[in-house]
Amino acid sequence: MGGLVLSACKEEARPAQMREIPFEPKGVLEFVNPNGAVIRQIAIEVADTDSSRMRGLMDRRSLSTRQGMLFVFPDETDRSFWMQNTPLPLDIIFVAADSQIVNIAKHTTPLSPEQVTSTGPAKYVVEVRGGFTDRYAITDSARVRWVLVNQ
Repeated sequence: MGGLVLSACKEEARPAQMREIPFEPKGVLEFVNPNGAVIRQIAIEVADTDSSRMRGLMDRRSLSTRQGMLFVFPDETDRSFWMQNTPLPLDIIFVAADSQIVNIAKHTTPLSPEQVTSTGPAKYVVEVRGGFTDRYAITDSARVRWVLVNQ
């Protein structure tokens, strides 16, 4: 019996990067072309607090092309992200307050301390799996729109 308890304690004590972090969708986000047609729809987690924005997708070991994270900021300004504790390559999409994509940082380098920056003011940022924007031909001419659920 002691072995079972000890085994459970060891499991709980494992570092976050050793455990799979489950994807917990809070909404749906669409990438929309200039004519209003939906290019691609994904399920999103939402980072809308200081702590959730700081955590982001750190330590995530998997993210499908049907998933992403939406970062919501209280203001629109130049943004800077890094990949320090993120083992997956990401496309980081900077979005203005009017939902227009400002720029896309494609195929960011996993675990890199280098800053990834917007080329203009952004109120939102969307992170998706590296290669996503090339795969679905999403460019800075697109917009995003989303609906939150499970709040």
